[in-house]
Amino acid sequence: MRYDTLVDAIGDTPVVRLRAGAPEGVEVYAKLELQNPYAMKDRVARRMILEARRTGALAEGAPVVESSSGTMALGLALVGAQLGHPVHIVTDPRIDPVTRAKLAAMGCAVHVVEAMTSEGWQGARLERLADLLRELPGAYWPRQYGNPENPAAYRDLADELVADLGTLDVLVGSVGSGGSLCGTSAALLERFPELKVVGVDCVGSVLFGQPDLATRKQSGLGNSLFPDNIDYRLFDEVHWLSDDEAFDATRSLAREQQIFAGNTSGSVYRVLTHLAAHAEPGTRLVGIMPDRGDRYADTVYRHEPAGPIAAEPARVPFGTTVTGWSYASIPRGGRRTMVFVESNTTGTGMLALRTATRLGFAPLLVTRDPGRYSGLEATGCEVITCDTEDDAAVLAAIGSRAVGGVTTTSDFYLEHAARLAEALGVPGQAAETAAACRNKELTRTALRDAGVPQPAFVVAEDSSGVGEAVAAVGVPCVVKPVDGSGSQNVLWCADEATAVAHAARVLAVTENARGQRSPGRVLVEEFVEGPEFSVEMFCTGGEAVCVGVTQRTATPLPHFVETGHLFPANLARAQREELAEAARQALKAVGFEHGPAHVETRLSAAGPVVIEINGRLAGGMIPELIRTATGIDLLEQQIRATAGLPVNLEAQRHRHAGLRFLTAGERGRLTAVNGTAGAARVPGVVTVHVTAASGRAVRPPRESYDRLGHVIAVGDTAQEVATSLAGAAELLRVETEPDTDDR
Repeated sequence: MRYDTLVDAIGDTPVVRLRAGAPEGVEVYAKLELQNPYAMKDRVARRMILEARRTGALAEGAPVVESSSGTMALGLALVGAQLGHPVHIVTDPRIDPVTRAKLAAMGCAVHVVEAMTSEGWQGARLERLADLLRELPGAYWPRQYGNPENPAAYRDLADELVADLGTLDVLVGSVGSGGSLCGTSAALLERFPELKVVGVDCVGSVLFGQPDLATRKQSGLGNSLFPDNIDYRLFDEVHWLSDDEAFDATRSLAREQQIFAGNTSGSVYRVLTHLAAHAEPGTRLVGIMPDRGDRYADTVYRHEPAGPIAAEPARVPFGTTVTGWSYASIPRGGRRTMVFVESNTTGTGMLALRTATRLGFAPLLVTRDPGRYSGLEATGCEVITCDTEDDAAVLAAIGSRAVGGVTTTSDFYLEHAARLAEALGVPGQAAETAAACRNKELTRTALRDAGVPQPAFVVAEDSSGVGEAVAAVGVPCVVKPVDGSGSQNVLWCADEATAVAHAARVLAVTENARGQRSPGRVLVEEFVEGPEFSVEMFCTGGEAVCVGVTQRTATPLPHFVETGHLFPANLARAQREELAEAARQALKAVGFEHGPAHVETRLSAAGPVVIEINGRLAGGMIPELIRTATGIDLLEQQIRATAGLPVNLEAQRHRHAGLRFLTAGERGRLTAVNGTAGAARVPGVVTVHVTAASGRAVRPPRESYDRLGHVIAVGDTAQEVATSLAGAAELLRVETEPDTDDR
């Protein structure tokens, strides 16, 4: 077949019937994507670059920059060079010499990072890529993991399969960025709704609910990150193979079928032939074979197995940690529903919905107002609008769905979720416990009765009782609502007059930010001197596990807004254990036995004092610090616990992470946050995120909602983190202008 350019020659790869030893009447085919000029991702490179040129995102002659360790790099080098674009590939030391030689031969610039970050090699590569984007004006980053043109490129592959085979019943493919299998299967499911889609992953990849193992040796499939291009709703089944099993299968593919391929193709071959051996007559199965084996000649093909090679996969419940060839079924029509009763309004809430999908559930958000949640539509989550204050209405809305769990990421709806879980008979916190955490008066009473150290306190129902409360507690004191959240209306009061005036303001509030009725009571409590810490707890299997202690900094008095965090806290071991034990006793006092808890404390001269119990994950990006420092994804563990799945709280690394919030120094309107690019280049800084839009009314923080963004840094020591955050802070400037509405 004649083509004018090599770019035109991409695609139209052969479909070959395999000698698979399947029962009579079962047909097994391999789609040889390895017959593209370099490999399967040539399709994606062509599609992304041509589309970027068409839309103007990639100017004539502008450079292309991407992170890749294999076939995507080769595809971009091919298409970029053919169309006149310099190509820069960021990779890591695992790149094989054959691929690197091919890239160099095509004139591609290869940038090799030297060390992993807390996000593994992928994180280090993305940091270097960010530097290149700043150094190369006009550079285009295809973003293979999130670019919708990645899966769209495989619609042609689906068309080719239909043209060559007519129909098919089972499609097997490897999963890395998510583009090939999701793009192909989405197109095929439009024609064949009963098509069975089987994903192939590797042990130690996080893509389908497994813990991340940086030691895994496979390339081309698996990941340490969660690509946006994976649509988990498409899968019926997923298989995991160990390195030894994948490499053995690759050699079997060459020996049995004379197809010299990479380990992605070998893994697909092992699963494909297993499925074929158990298929009914008349079944037609296709496996996508992504790349050739030349770059694996000295690794995969010379590998000596160190572990067992399973002849058959073990069937496991989805969410079970595996070490060898295993599979889990996740039928599209029969997934259990994970019910979310409302959500918080940050990215964490939307991330929770995606996490539930990744763990094999069908997320359902029940909400009074879907418009409250930015990014909700992109999650693909089912949404039901109803009155979430009415338990009967929520139950009616859920109907006869098979519910696997009920949870929330909003502090305001912990009691609602607990009552609903109890009504549906699924794991959950006792409603009384959720109420005891949510209502600070109930918290204080429970801690007092259990003898847990806490501030002295008195609750007042009206302003006339505040004076007596202050007299009993003493000054200075702290006045706050019994049902507050996010440091709203929490005030340090130096004298009785200030306390009475502030209590009157709190008591005048009849509804909270979610429209829920206020209890009409105010808490007056002793002000405890001492540094602030939060103890991050997780209750599972009857045990309250301390995940770690977070060191917190806050605004100067009279307000208590958190301005920064350090995890783990810079404490002596004995002090950490004291704080953890105080948190355990506090949780025991309120009957807390299920899921995550965030216990706020102060370390007074007399020892730990419990300030609050939050029956949820910490806010303020603390879960992200924990994930960055330890690898523990607490949001995933929350959903696992909600569904009754095993929880993994084992740290995979031991680093330090810190955060500093961006805040305004004066009242006005936000005009800009300058210096973000420079701050992002500070060594150790992994995130610079501005959450506030220009034009927003701002003020020095009085509550958590006054924060404008944050910086996260990571390092091997607490001092490294502090240095990185200080360096970033010197470069960041929050610019404001006077607010004309205040004049």
